Order: sequence, then structure tokens, then C-alpha cells
Amino acid sequence: MEVSAKLDFLSRFDVWRQKHVSDRELVLVLAFAIGFLASLAAYILHIIIGQIEELVTSGFHVMTINWLYLLYPVIGIWLTSLFVKYIVRDNISHGITRVLYAISTKQSRLKAHNTWSSIVASAITIGFGGSVGAEAPIVLTGSAIGSNLGRIFHLDNRTLMLLVGCGATAAVSGIFKAPIAGLVFTLEVLMVDLTMASLLPILISSVTATCFSYFFTGGSPMYHFQMDYLWSLERVPPTILLGIACGFISLYFMRLMSWCENGYGKLSKYPYLKLLVGGLVLSSLIFLFPSLYGEGYNSLGLFIEGKTEADWMQVMSGSMFAGQTNLLVLYVGFVMLTKVFATSATNGAGGCGGTFAPALFIGGFGGFFFARLWNIQQLGVYVPEKNFTLYGMAAVMAAVMHAPLTGIFLIAELTGGYQLFIPLIIVTICSYLTINIFEHHSIYAVRLAKQGKLLTHHTDKSILTLMTMDKIIDRDFTSVAPDMEMGQLIHALSSSRNDYIPVLNESGCLMGEIDITKLRHIIFRTELYHRFHVSQLMTAPAATLGVNDPMEDVMKTFDSTGAQYLPVVGLDGHLVGYISRIRLYSMYRQFVADFSAE
Repeated sequence: MEVSAKLDFLSRFDVWRQKHVSDRELVLVLAFAIGFLASLAAYILHIIIGQIEELVTSGFHVMTINWLYLLYPVIGIWLTSLFVKYIVRDNISHGITRVLYAISTKQSRLKAHNTWSSIVASAITIGFGGSVGAEAPIVLTGSAIGSNLGRIFHLDNRTLMLLVGCGATAAVSGIFKAPIAGLVFTLEVLMVDLTMASLLPILISSVTATCFSYFFTGGSPMYHFQMDYLWSLERVPPTILLGIACGFISLYFMRLMSWCENGYGKLSKYPYLKLLVGGLVLSSLIFLFPSLYGEGYNSLGLFIEGKTEADWMQVMSGSMFAGQTNLLVLYVGFVMLTKVFATSATNGAGGCGGTFAPALFIGGFGGFFFARLWNIQQLGVYVPEKNFTLYGMAAVMAAVMHAPLTGIFLIAELTGGYQLFIPLIIVTICSYLTINIFEHHSIYAVRLAKQGKLLTHHTDKSILTLMTMDKIIDRDFTSVAPDMEMGQLIHALSSSRNDYIPVLNESGCLMGEIDITKLRHIIFRTELYHRFHVSQLMTAPAATLGVNDPMEDVMKTFDSTGAQYLPVVGLDGHLVGYISRIRLYSMYRQFVADFSAE
């Protein structure tokens, strides 16, 4: 009764809203609500993560090895997998990829549980030491909030896409207090095209989330960065070299991550074996390198805020390397290289988290590693380690996500270090150009790109991605058997509303088709009605389409054959229906009009 009463209230409220509030005004109100809810979700997630971390590590000693590092990550992954299996009962991994998939194939519809399930799962995973980030789960949460609010008010698909973009923008803005980074993240990563109509709601969500994050956590930036060394022209060469190096580090990260995921995917039939393998890899790495515990932002802070080698040495606390100054560079290098194994083991074993923070982590450690080696070897002008830590963070994130603007603005807003704009631009350009030689898609988009389901800024390809076969297949057809006489065929033709009749065997598989236009010269010759059979009159179709064919291939097939209609067959060869050229192009024009509308 309570559920039906709520639904009735929402229905009556929506009727009132349609009379008094326009869709554009509603979107602005929803953008504000999404910004608030996404920032609140980010705050709650980090509070839970912090509480769990404090609970399980409060007794650890800085200068001694902590054996519980071997146990806690496995417990966290196990609890997460139980939560997902028995409570969520759905796949919630790869948060940003799932948002991209929803935009391109699900009309921007995300399930209701995505508004909270990723928060719980990632909090458990990261709090117990999972070496992943909380950003992707929050982006999924914010996007799901936008999608479900839009569905409550029965908004169209294009507006749902905009609200999903508002949610993603608010998530990034709220986590990092970086409104511009949130805006360009939606543009570069989610590839939501900004028009004047969509820019205002996204800006409202971004600023709202940032303001409420300041309210929840205070006005200081994430890192207290102090500019000690101003950028100068003599530091351009090492900055360019760092960008190129970060491009190759990003390539290493993406390729190895994909390889590890495929390996854990092969163990999906054996969940406990997968938990055992992933748990052993993760816990062993964290035991050796405690910096891999959780998101890793505290370790990055030591490089960004530290001024002396004594400050940097704290990164080795709790490890067998603690106190050994001569091993600092070696430790940082090992952590940088093993982070990808820890991240893939966390997700592969059943944990929940993203690759946003790992990309920043590897980039920061890579930047410090580069600068420290450069200065030790005295290869040229002194390069400040903390500045290069920030450059590395921006460069790797820009390359891994194929989002150079996001990398630039995020690091600038993260630290308040706006004086670093020029070197940030240089390093991100070099990194992006380097990885673009080998990988043409971001780590989030590469899976969808292989399936032809990626939405891009190319209008034609985006529209074809948004179009679905289900909506253009005509399943209302009259079929005939191959052994049917011509007289019976004429009767079937008279009752058909199409110019074609498919010929199916007993199993429903397509054997050919009857084209009425090709039978006009014999259709009225009754003396032939018992002389010919359908098998003698049918012709092969110009081409056949598969039920899972991407729309771009469907368009190309129509263009190459010049056909007015083509049959669509399933994986088993059974005829599903027909697609007509007129209906296909009519729907395409409608999508163009909707896509381009302000």
C-alpha cells in the first residue's frame, strides 16, 4: 500500500509539474539537486573509508612490519564479494565504463541500486586496503542519481544523458573541489557534447557540488602545495622528457591492467580460487609496500607537501625499507611498477573500485622517481621533486583517460597551484601524444570501442551508436514455405502488406525471398499456378543483417547494396524481421534533429 501511495503521489506531482514548470526549468532544479546529492555521497564514502582505515590500522607502528597487511585486504575483498553477490546481485565494477555503456546502449538509464551500492562496496574494499580509487564508484553513483531523477519525471533520452553528465561532473567536482576539472571530465571522458542549453545545468551541478564539499570538509584544497621554485624555460627539456616517460608508463598501466583482468576473468567460474589468487597478490604487495594500501593519496601528499628527504622517507613507513635513505628511489620505483598488479588484483578478486586514483598515484610516484633520479645524477638544472610529482599525476591521468584538459585543471585546482599551468600543459601534451601512438581510446572506453558501442564527439558515429536495431526492425511479415505452389503464393501475396515475402524452412531459417516486382510478368497467368513452386521463384536477398550488427555496418550495407529492405537474422539463422531503408533513414534524421536541438 505504501509503495502504491508513493507512486500515486509522484504521478500527481508530475502532472502538476508539467502544467507549471517547463522541462528546462526542471532540469536546472535537478542539476542543483544532483550536485548536492553527489557531493553528499562523496563525503559519506570518504567518511566510511576513513573510519574503516582508522579502525583496522590504528595499532600499527610506523617503523615495524605489520603482519596484518597480509590479512585485511583479503577480508575486505571477501566482504565486498558477499555484498555484491547476495545483496546487490548485479555487476557494479568498472563504474565509469558502465556509465559510458548506459549512455551509448541503454538510453542513459542506470539502475536504482547504483545510487548507493557502489558506495558501500567501494568503502569496504578501500577501507580494508584495496588498492583502488573511490572516484569511479562516485561517478557511477552521481550519474545514477541523475538518471533516476530524470526517469522519475519522465524526461526524454537526450535530457537523461545531460543529467547523467551532471551527475558525473558533480562527482568529480565534489571529490576534488575542482569545478572546472569536473566540467572537462564530462566533455573528454564521457564525451557529452556541450551546447548552450546543456552547459548551464552542468555548471550548476559542478559549482553546487564544489560548494557543498567546502561546507562538508572545509575550505582548504586537498594538498597544501607551496610554490618554492617558479617554472623557467631551462626546465622545459626535463618536462618534455617526463611527459614522454609518463606516456610509456600509461601504456604499461593500460596494457598490463587489461592482461591481468583477462587472467582473472578466466577464473570467474571459480570464485574462491579467484579470491585466493587475487588476495594473495594484493596482500603480499601491500605487506612489502604499505604505500599500496588504499587509495594512496596520503603517500602522494608526502611528496607534494614534503620539503626534505626526511619528509619523503615517511613513505617507507611500516615496510622493511623503513629508515634506509639509500633505498628511497628503489622503493618508489617498485611501488610505481607494482601498483597496477595491486589494482587489478583488487578488482579481479572481487573488490570494487576504479582506476582514477591509481592513475594519479602511479603518475605522482613516476614524477617523483624521474625528478629524484635526474637530481641525483645531476643531468642538468635542478628540478623540484614536488612539482614533478604533480606533473606526473597530470600526465599519466591525461594519457590513461585520454583527457589532457582534465589532467591540467584537476592538478591545478587540487593544489591551488595555478602557477604551474604552462608546465602542466607541456607535460600532458607530450604524454597524450605519446600514448596516442599506441592506444586510441581511454582505459574506460577501450572495451566499448572494441564492441562498436562507444559514443564519441563524431556526430554521425554518435547517432549510429545511439540507434538500436530493436526499434527499426519490422517483425510483422508474411512468410511462405519453399515447396508451396505458385497459386498459394499468389494468395499469400494478396494478404501481405509488403513488396517482399521471406521463404522459410520448417525451422524458421531464411532460405530466400519473393520479390513481387520480379513476378509481375507471370502473376496473372493462372495456367502456371500449379506448375511452379516457391523454391523456383525465390531469389537470394541482396545481403543479410545480423541481429547484433552495429548500426554503422547496417548503414554501409544499405549503401553498398542499394537495397530498399534487408532481412535480419538471429545467431541461429532464424529470421527476426526486416529493416527498410526509408524507416532507417527517417529514424536517423530524427536522431540528428534531437541530437542537435538546443
